[in-house]
Amino acid sequence: MIVFFNTLSRKKEQFVPIKNHQVRMYTCGPTVYDYAHIGNFRAYVFEDLLHRFLEYAGYQVIRVMNITDVDDKTIAGALRENLSLNQYTQKYIDAFFQDLESLKLKKATYFPRATQHIQEMVLLIKKLLEKGHAYEKDGSIYFRISSFPDYGKLSHYNFEQILTVQTNEDEYEKEEARDFALWKAAKEEPFFWETDIGKGRPGWHIECSAMSMKYLGETFDIHTGGIDNIFPHHENEIAQSEAATGRRFVNYWLHCAHLLVNGEKMSKSKGNFYTLRDLLKKGCNPVAIRYLLMTTHYRDPLNFTEQSLKQSENTVRHLQAFYQRICFSLKNPGGESKEVETFINSASRGFLNGLSDDLNISSAISEIFRFVSNINDILEKNVLSGRDAEKIVQFLKKINEVIEIIEPDVEQLPEHIISLIRERERARKEKDFKRADEIRNNLAAQGILLEDTQYGTRWIRK
Repeated sequence: MIVFFNTLSRKKEQFVPIKNHQVRMYTCGPTVYDYAHIGNFRAYVFEDLLHRFLEYAGYQVIRVMNITDVDDKTIAGALRENLSLNQYTQKYIDAFFQDLESLKLKKATYFPRATQHIQEMVLLIKKLLEKGHAYEKDGSIYFRISSFPDYGKLSHYNFEQILTVQTNEDEYEKEEARDFALWKAAKEEPFFWETDIGKGRPGWHIECSAMSMKYLGETFDIHTGGIDNIFPHHENEIAQSEAATGRRFVNYWLHCAHLLVNGEKMSKSKGNFYTLRDLLKKGCNPVAIRYLLMTTHYRDPLNFTEQSLKQSENTVRHLQAFYQRICFSLKNPGGESKEVETFINSASRGFLNGLSDDLNISSAISEIFRFVSNINDILEKNVLSGRDAEKIVQFLKKINEVIEIIEPDVEQLPEHIISLIRERERARKEKDFKRADEIRNNLAAQGILLEDTQYGTRWIRK
């Protein structure tokens, strides 16, 4: 049984998809006015883990991740650089997909761009106008919150609290301060669309409702994002979607907590603001970054520090070294061991059970390290057979489809290093232990550790 903490009910609920063996999911994507920062990627890595886990559990996942390429920030950037909106945003869209690859993030099924779905937004706004949930004021169109009695059910704000929330739309005259813009009338800016509802551009919230329902249907299984999206963005999505369709919009809402840097909110003024590209330029291992962003439970704040990143690098390196040790054992003689099979079955159950409990990655990962410790005990005795090694490799590859922190291709050493290892083996056979130790120490200084087994010498990176 899979359970998720549903923001809507504020409790864990058993996950039951609308269609058997299929999950339809919408994950909030980037606003492409700049390079994505590590706070953004905390959310994207969480969404990736969710996607991968659901597939691991046997579901077909249809996932949509929007790309917001029209809003105040993208317009300001295009005007500043004297570019068309598409020219300005394309640079950051390309960079975003490069960053996805760096962190081994699985691509969504669809990446709809807001500017390519204006007609869908217009049709949705027209439906809201027809039903009396929206109204026009000086060319702009607003959602009438008073027409939707359930407003606030996701964020759990009360009516008085909602009245005091700033909407950042004060420049537009509205019936009530809490109403929000669906369509913004064109002013002086050159970026607008001529449509049936007038000349202008969409508000931020309407794009997600229009695009999610186009690709996933009027009701779908899961919607995710950061906790900062709960209000007003996701609250507004629910209001405009359910007001238009009369149906429940989303069954399960999952939100991840903030990322902190050195215990503080990330800020350029504090000098603790990092894009992924900033970290890669410093030589940070992208797999270690992925591991660090993934292994704090998604509903807990994540504190990103230099020390925690170094610890993640060590963990990733040790797990890769373990995988390599197993691969070196594939040609060993011997039959299958019930002990190894027991360890694999136990780790597999523990890994699945951990993630089934609201994506408890800490529990799932601890099962893997317990498994690694048990198998290392066998390796120390040099009794791992090739058949058992093959089972372990297949198990590690299977769980790596979820965590993506193991490089499945064993590193090939340069020929001159291989020659030194062979020379050392000859020296040991000839009892020239001085030369053998010289070679071992030389390679250790280069970060290559040698391990002598009854089946030959194997090596790992420090």
